[in-house]
Amino acid sequence: MMKQSLISSAILTALFSSNVLAADIKGKVLDQNNQLVSGAKVHLHGKSQSVTTDKSGQFTINVDADSQLHITKNNYLDARLDVTTNNGYVTVTLKPSSVESIVVYASALHKNNVEMASPVTVLAGDELKNAAKPTLGETLKGQPGINSSYFGPVSSSPIIRGLDGPRVKITQNGLDSSDASRVGPDHANTNESLSAQQIEVLRGPATLLYGSGAIGGVVNVVDNRIPTDIIESLSGAAEYSHDTVSNTNTYAAVLEAGHEGFNFHFDGVSRKGGDYETPQFNLPHDEHGEDDHHDDHDDHDDHGSEADHDDHHEEAPETANKVDNTYIDSQQVNFGTSYVNDHLTLGLAFGRIETDYGIPAHSHEDHDHGHDDHDDHDDHDDHDSDAHDDHDDHADEHTEEAVYARVKQDRWQALFNYSLHNQWIESINVRAGYTDYEHSEIEHGAIGTTFKNKTTELRTGVEHRIGEWHGIIGYHYSDSDYEAQGAEAFTPATETKSHALFLLEERTFGDFTLELGARIEDFQLSSLVTNESHHDDDHDDHGHDDHDDHGHDDHDDHGHDDHDDHGEFETIAYELDMTNFSASIGGVYNFAEGHNFSVNLSRSERAPLTAELLSNGTHIATGTYELGLGYEIEEGEIHFEPQTIEQETATNIDFSVRRFMGDFGYTVNVFYNDIANYYYQQNTGLMYTAEHGLEEADHFHEGASPVFKFVSNDAELYGIELDAHYRINDKNRVKVFADSLTAKLDNDQYLPRIPSNKFGVKYEFEHAGWKANMTITRYNSQSNITSYETQTNGYTLIDTSLRYDFEAQGIDFVGYANIDNLTDELGFVHSSFIKDQAPLPGRNLKLGLRAYF
Repeated sequence: MMKQSLISSAILTALFSSNVLAADIKGKVLDQNNQLVSGAKVHLHGKSQSVTTDKSGQFTINVDADSQLHITKNNYLDARLDVTTNNGYVTVTLKPSSVESIVVYASALHKNNVEMASPVTVLAGDELKNAAKPTLGETLKGQPGINSSYFGPVSSSPIIRGLDGPRVKITQNGLDSSDASRVGPDHANTNESLSAQQIEVLRGPATLLYGSGAIGGVVNVVDNRIPTDIIESLSGAAEYSHDTVSNTNTYAAVLEAGHEGFNFHFDGVSRKGGDYETPQFNLPHDEHGEDDHHDDHDDHDDHGSEADHDDHHEEAPETANKVDNTYIDSQQVNFGTSYVNDHLTLGLAFGRIETDYGIPAHSHEDHDHGHDDHDDHDDHDDHDSDAHDDHDDHADEHTEEAVYARVKQDRWQALFNYSLHNQWIESINVRAGYTDYEHSEIEHGAIGTTFKNKTTELRTGVEHRIGEWHGIIGYHYSDSDYEAQGAEAFTPATETKSHALFLLEERTFGDFTLELGARIEDFQLSSLVTNESHHDDDHDDHGHDDHDDHGHDDHDDHGHDDHDDHGEFETIAYELDMTNFSASIGGVYNFAEGHNFSVNLSRSERAPLTAELLSNGTHIATGTYELGLGYEIEEGEIHFEPQTIEQETATNIDFSVRRFMGDFGYTVNVFYNDIANYYYQQNTGLMYTAEHGLEEADHFHEGASPVFKFVSNDAELYGIELDAHYRINDKNRVKVFADSLTAKLDNDQYLPRIPSNKFGVKYEFEHAGWKANMTITRYNSQSNITSYETQTNGYTLIDTSLRYDFEAQGIDFVGYANIDNLTDELGFVHSSFIKDQAPLPGRNLKLGLRAYF
């Protein structure tokens, strides 16, 4: 017993002892001209909190052990200074940077964007505020290598190097956003750009810290809802803006206060606007015909619309100058509190989102000939038009029912960080979150489909130093309970759990820093799916007649008593259990002052998610009937026959060259991604209706949807990204950016909806409180397409802005005027499922006023 007590005491002493000789270190921060630098952040390595230099460039920070100060400031290179409790006063000199240097929270090891082995983009400060849009996709799409899925401006998710959906992890302060934006392109993500401090985009696999869902990259939205610094006074900001293209008014506010280590945070955003205007464009035939298939399925248009609408071909095409059903009415609030002292940070936050937004090209039509476009929505056809449906019909022969989404999300986050500062363990960090998400699609005033997702997540990490190695070891747990009920429930209720251990280590050898990482993840997916069994002598021509798209948990209510000859349904308890392993090796070589070269090689595995594995129903947003990997089509019938499913495995290599000192700077990224067993949707050549089941494409019934099935094949994606800056003088600066991407399957076919390449130039001017810029971006035409896509023409967007900083009554103000799409250019987004129905917005004047106090 005495021996055990001695061991326990030794462990507790190692973990929780601190140097009693704690002392305050004071200092100042200067630039290269010995001018004082205010607003620089001074962070003590191993602790979560930091201090900021005052207007005189001075700071005071408590140090209780030998450690290191990390000093950061926009437009300056980071500085690191070793300190002890004996240091009384220190002076730090920052060197200017031609590339904005920002600490990346998603890096886990306090790296900034020019120090990381893998490429990263960070939007922060005024650049983020000026770029902020209602969705992450629209906010980030101007960055090299990043595009948007664009299901209208209020539902647009980021695409990283041609990968999106389940391959891109979207996180809030390092925890999964846990919405349904990965299920379908018409589902908006729930992250608000305007309330963020910064948004980080990690290109390439980031699976080591964030799991197999990050095989294509991570978008991390960082806010201060749980304050990690000691707040000693009341501060805040407020903003109002108006967009003319959609008559949208946006209000935002943030408020922070603190006393003796106890902190409080509030932020809120309210946005309300109508349908957005566009340059005049021709409406596609399927906008007002039977076949409501989107542009990526254009090879099916001639199977029904041509024969039935010959009279339309003799008339001039119908045009529009706005996109109906694209309004938004959104409110978001976040409350957070924390306690911070020299060693401990403990905090809790709660956030709520309530949003209604219109879903363009997502409607059901009643035609003169009496045929319903989707037979499975009969139960909604008798409802009155919803109050939101105030848009004009596109044709006299039918009335169109607008569909809108109602999103609600409650999100809890907790943070625990303890800084030990002993010989081995620097800090212990725990983040936990719980999200309750609900997305309902309203048709004729009634709920047509509801998607729910409840997620619990825990991430813990121990930052340590072992000899010359500095790293983090951690555990990551996630439990997601997803279900969909209603007309668009093409996936069954599913519970997905994962347990993972991860390790990330780095060591410096002179001018070279080596990074090693590994993650092992136990992935478990469980669901109840249905399968139709047939008697050998009872098979029918259509076979799968009863397999409608109302989900997979209520087949007994779909009238099977009237179709006994088609077989019987059996419920199967299905489980998928995989172990995903990911590893990486990389390094950064500082070959000259202000220059470095980085390389990162990674191998990442992931298992299929619910939509890829278990889809079986009509996906109204894409106008297709979708089948997952677990289903097979045999003699015109659909059977659930899951075979051995292999992980999707990506082997990715990145090379980056950076210059970040002086007046001229640049970042060039070259990447190659070889993906084995790439999951994608393949055109089966079949069509589907609820009444007749599967049919051959050359003799299908009206209102049929093309059948697309998830399969796997090897693929490769490669490309280059450029971001360069030149500071002409104190007033003028020029930026050039570009990206190029090629994405093919091994059979030499192109992947669908690959973003077009872009090239842009940005000019900035600054003088006496005035700041102006103009950006010209050329999006090339996209002709590298699959057999069921159409070519997308190129277009050029010109955006400009003017802002003025001034002070009144002790409050700092920023007034601004932005003009997007100055020339009112008509542009179609190739990566969009509804590119022909929803072009980009036309000319938009945005006026705003921002105040800081």
